[in-house]
Amino acid sequence: MAGAAQADETGQMATKRRQQGILTGMPFMANLAPRTFVDDAGRKLFLADPPTRIVSLAPSVTEMLFAVGAGEQVVGVTTFCDYPPEARAKAKVGGAFPNLEVVLSLKPTLVLAPRDFIRPDMVAKLDQLKVALFILEANSLEDVLRHIQMIGRMVNRPEQAGAVVADLRRRVTEVKTRTAAATRPRVFYVLNSDPLMTAGPGSFIHQLIELAGGSNVAAGAPVSYPRLSLEEVIRQDPQVILFPVGDEEGIPEQEQQRWMRWPTLSAVKANRFVRIPSVLLDRPGPRIVEGLERLARELHPDLFRPGGTR
Repeated sequence: MAGAAQADETGQMATKRRQQGILTGMPFMANLAPRTFVDDAGRKLFLADPPTRIVSLAPSVTEMLFAVGAGEQVVGVTTFCDYPPEARAKAKVGGAFPNLEVVLSLKPTLVLAPRDFIRPDMVAKLDQLKVALFILEANSLEDVLRHIQMIGRMVNRPEQAGAVVADLRRRVTEVKTRTAAATRPRVFYVLNSDPLMTAGPGSFIHQLIELAGGSNVAAGAPVSYPRLSLEEVIRQDPQVILFPVGDEEGIPEQEQQRWMRWPTLSAVKANRFVRIPSVLLDRPGPRIVEGLERLARELHPDLFRPGGTR
């Protein structure tokens, strides 16, 4: 089974031990007032002033807030919010399903929450108490960049957010340029072992594989996070098997080694098991581009000089 990661991440479809927080923002709408925002649930939020007490309900959101310089305004985070190190000192509001009473005790002026992990009763209570709530969900790398810019506007740090996004775009472009003409190895991403799940079209992980110069074997799946049979994986014959890893999340070593039972797989023959920290692949925040860079170097080591893409 895969380990638990907070809802920065692909939804609660893998296992209870593996939570991912997926965050998406709506693009800026020119016909809205400058301090009016629309979230992924279609809710309008007006912020007369930048929020001074923010509760983040996902690691990726926490990372974005710190990246744009709003760390001091963060008063509460989840138990999964471990980056940057300063986030660990913030008050904890629970894990994948935060404690409403603790959230309210922090007197937030803004709560940022992933759509898949915000309970309807919590939404109703926050609305009743007129606590500003912004619901997010993500499906692409472009969403992540928009979220950073949107959060920058919310906290009145648009210039800093713009600089972060400009640097991330530059790095993404460099990866795309280097891998554009490369032969694309077939990649199978192991989201969860039992049941066997992966990332398909409509997920940001699928996009990362493609941007890194790989070919996702689940590209034809009808849903974003499909279950696959072992027979189907064998038929697709991946040349690379990609594992998200980590001390408390990701695919454990013993589960990775089970794939050695299938010596006919091209990835097993060539010993191409790629391991990248889950926090870089599964959290759609600023560090997702670092995950992209690492994956590109693993898939195409001949295209990248020692030390990385930068």
